[in-house]
Amino acid sequence: MSADVTLTGVGVGPGDPELLTVKAVRLLREADLVFVPVMADRVAPTVTAGATPPGADGRAEATVRSHVAAERLRRLPFALDDRGGVTARRAAAWDDAARVVVEAIDAGARSLAFATIGDPNVYSTFGYLAQSVRALRPGVRVATVPGVTAMQELAARSGTPLCEGREPLTLLPATAGLALFADAVAGPGTVVAYKGWRRHPELLAELRRQGRLADAVLGRSLGLPGERIGPVDDTEHDLPYLSTLLVPARREHRGGKL
Repeated sequence: MSADVTLTGVGVGPGDPELLTVKAVRLLREADLVFVPVMADRVAPTVTAGATPPGADGRAEATVRSHVAAERLRRLPFALDDRGGVTARRAAAWDDAARVVVEAIDAGARSLAFATIGDPNVYSTFGYLAQSVRALRPGVRVATVPGVTAMQELAARSGTPLCEGREPLTLLPATAGLALFADAVAGPGTVVAYKGWRRHPELLAELRRQGRLADAVLGRSLGLPGERIGPVDDTEHDLPYLSTLLVPARREHRGGKL
């Protein structure tokens, strides 16, 4: 039976091991197994200390290694697909990952954690994994632990308040299309775009059209070696998938939005 089994999505922040909450560290250390997502078609589920296979996105894994012994980590491959909708690759990856988790449950694991970059309830693969596991084992209890998001880290590191007074805050994926981004930038609040990646030139062109390019802040590889935080470089288009673009609200004077 799986009624006594808990699968917890644990937010581990944007990449800096020091940004995990005390609760997140405790649950990761108490879990029988800690699953980490990697972007690769085929990755052995057993983690070798210090090894990340070619093509794998080991950001969550690298973040939790400071807190979890390597022998309790297991990799779950997820297909990186930039197309919209539930593609065959995505569905297959979710199903394969769920089967690995269920095998661990059947082998006796009762407390399982899934380490996810940022927050498990903000554009995370955890929701898809949890649904897939519960389809196979309906009695599994699902829980989440919030984590620091990339937009919070970028705001802190760049000294850019996300929202003040009556300002709205819009968080959107660039994969949702340029029209949504353009409308948000034209509005009264701060706009944060995730997953800029291949669409970065389009985003820059829209910021230039609206006269907002000089206001924007870009964060790439936050918390990792080679991270870059600062004004948008109009000539730099080769960005990692997990990049964050922050366009602050227009503010003319202190307290102007109260």
